[in-house]
Amino acid sequence: MAEEDDARVRILQSLRGKICEAKNLGPVSGPNRQRDLCTFCTISLDQEEVFRTKVFDKSVSPFYGEDFYFEIPRPFQCLSFYVYAKIVFQRELSVGKVSIRKDDLCKYSGKEHWFSLHPVDPNSEVQGKVHLEMRLNEVITENGSVGQHLVVRIIECQGLPLISGQNCDPYATVSLVGPARSDQKKTKVKKKTSNPHFEETFFFEVTRSSSYSKKSNFQVEEEDIEKLEIKVDLWNNENLAQDVFLGETRVPVKILRNDHIHKAWYLLQPKGNGSKSKSDDLGSLRLKLTYIEDTVLPSACYTPLCNLLLKSPDVKPISASAAHILGDICRERYEAVLPMVRLLLHHNRFVPFVSAVAALELDNTQEANTIFRGNSLATRCIDDMMKIVGKNYLAVTLKPVIDEICESNKTCEIDPIKLKEGDNVEVNKENLQGYVQKVFSSITQSSSSCPPLMCDVFRSLRHLACKRFPADPHVQYSAVSSFVFLRFFAVAVLSPHSFQLRSHHPDPEISRTLTLISKTIQTLGSWGSLSKKLSSFKETYMYDFFKSFQEEKCIEKVKKFLDEISSNVSKESSGLEDAVVLKEGEVQKRGQGRKRLGKKNFKKRWLRVTNRELSYHKHKGKEALCIINVKNIQAVEKLDESAFNRKNMFQVVHSEKPLYVQAGNCVEASEWLEVLGQVSRCNEGRLATFHPSNYTSGAWQCCRSQSNNAPGCKPCTSVVVANLQLDIDCDRETERIFSLLSSNDTKLQNMEDACASMAVYQGPQREQEDYSKFTIQEPKETFQTLKQLRNVMEELQRQHNIRSDNTAQYGSLDNPIVGKTS
Repeated sequence: MAEEDDARVRILQSLRGKICEAKNLGPVSGPNRQRDLCTFCTISLDQEEVFRTKVFDKSVSPFYGEDFYFEIPRPFQCLSFYVYAKIVFQRELSVGKVSIRKDDLCKYSGKEHWFSLHPVDPNSEVQGKVHLEMRLNEVITENGSVGQHLVVRIIECQGLPLISGQNCDPYATVSLVGPARSDQKKTKVKKKTSNPHFEETFFFEVTRSSSYSKKSNFQVEEEDIEKLEIKVDLWNNENLAQDVFLGETRVPVKILRNDHIHKAWYLLQPKGNGSKSKSDDLGSLRLKLTYIEDTVLPSACYTPLCNLLLKSPDVKPISASAAHILGDICRERYEAVLPMVRLLLHHNRFVPFVSAVAALELDNTQEANTIFRGNSLATRCIDDMMKIVGKNYLAVTLKPVIDEICESNKTCEIDPIKLKEGDNVEVNKENLQGYVQKVFSSITQSSSSCPPLMCDVFRSLRHLACKRFPADPHVQYSAVSSFVFLRFFAVAVLSPHSFQLRSHHPDPEISRTLTLISKTIQTLGSWGSLSKKLSSFKETYMYDFFKSFQEEKCIEKVKKFLDEISSNVSKESSGLEDAVVLKEGEVQKRGQGRKRLGKKNFKKRWLRVTNRELSYHKHKGKEALCIINVKNIQAVEKLDESAFNRKNMFQVVHSEKPLYVQAGNCVEASEWLEVLGQVSRCNEGRLATFHPSNYTSGAWQCCRSQSNNAPGCKPCTSVVVANLQLDIDCDRETERIFSLLSSNDTKLQNMEDACASMAVYQGPQREQEDYSKFTIQEPKETFQTLKQLRNVMEELQRQHNIRSDNTAQYGSLDNPIVGKTS
């Protein structure tokens, strides 16, 4: 059983951050050495590009401001950020790069740093690892003397890079090098693979007796073995062009002094004579990075902590609950609440918890006009909930009009100070008013699309606010509008990229338009709740602009909308019944019924999956060429690279022929597999086994079975149970909560001491300044919860320690050796 548990441990990696800006970019290489070039940035895992910003206008110090987040689906050595210049004929030339080894990412986590750009040298762009075996054999020559042969077997490589988007044609050279010799041998070329199996053995003469014939131009003495090393270089065979260097590793022969046989995996390294040019002239890049690696244990390990958190809504007072304690000790870390919110949402415990927390906040609110305006635990929880639950609601309500605003790009500046020469303020005002009317109408007419869970929360907030301030007729509206307008719609309009409404941040001019619209929407939303008057505007130009709106009608529309999304009348969910776009993007699709090989077999297609159907189209927005009902999907699995000599391929097995798809990179492939797996996980016809390769030449290439209908030869991947719309992995969220609690152990101990002191000593608290950092209403109840947290954390840490003892041996596939370079 222990072995089975260990097998279910998952290492999950994610990266979140921001490419902020570049400074003093240097000239690109080549004949065109302009300093002011249109530039963009990319992110690569090793040498695989997984993210790209949009192109920015000519500047030596461009401000990118691009946020990114993605799950990392595979092991990697290095995270790299490249700056490229876009020049004539759409050519791309490298300006420089920032490379950070995986082990060093923790040094920069969570904070912004300036990094110097370094040259992009082809000899340093390496990835992958090689499996070697070495041994020394004694041999007897024809004249009876004894010598030694070094036997080197190059077994295989893994993770070699793509060349021009395709698998490479790798081969290896194996050399015995020393002060006065260099013997080189070469493997056969392996066609179209990033994981070549060579299985070739080479023999090198290491020592000779004194009677050895000296016809050769070198002589190796016994003691020279200390100076010898094996050098393995990986190359891509380019046939007519110059071969491309893929990486190298060097292993000293003296490693065999203690062991006659040495067998290990080595990471490939850059070429020792790579470019040494200075990086000072290339400029610098400001980045914010947060790399997270979660070691997720089997579900049973998290049950005690999960149960303790889920019973939080029932604890009286709520401040003594485990979930509230987590929010209390992590109040300065906004993102710390997110895993708790996701866990409560998944188990339908969010509404009672947030209602109790909101009631506690209202008890400490003295004026109705300041209701839910701070950065409290309640507002943080509801903010995160709306981002998770309301993702599709935003897309349905705002995306069409946001797309129109960004693509039509009409000038809307109405501030006299910011007007450009030739601008007509009346035309701009008319443009802005038209956009505001569209956004405002989309919002106020969207109540039927508002997710039921958001309505439940708003209804609770409205009830609590009325109970706390019964004499204020507007508080029932401000309690809701402070979230749905100020913290949801207005923020999404201001930053559509952060809410997945646009793929990139808007240009400065469009961003200014969205800022004006967002500001207007905030004010219109407040009108219905606080009955604001025009005289409340600080800016004269905003005062003039709002005179064009009919105030009374706006108030009526806002109040009607707020009534509809927070009323006691239950409404049918419009979530899963409506078509929800879960993912879409450009892929390479293999044509059905084609021959096994050939570039023409693969064509670019726009793939789109909703909760109802999977479809592909010739281009985005075009009619579907093929539609597959998700209920007919029987399996979604990775495809062996050898099937079509392509990486990042997956297959969708359904009632007809399998659909073979190649994603743009490993991150995209992982996202497609996850989304399609989740949407089809409950299908009745799901297969237990599948074929990891394709059927061609009368047989399955994986198992050689000749029947096209033969059962699969490999078990299907079990899909982690998660909520389809919310996509929540409860074990991972609980692991993150455990990590947060562990990293704040000192605060937990201080809180425990405070509770003990308050419960025993009822007089004036001498340490009140320290204790005031925590919310302790009932010290005995809080103390009991803290003790329970301590116990479950200790047990969970023990489970981690048991499994961390089984670390991979140095030199194994999972823990390769970092080979030396020259």
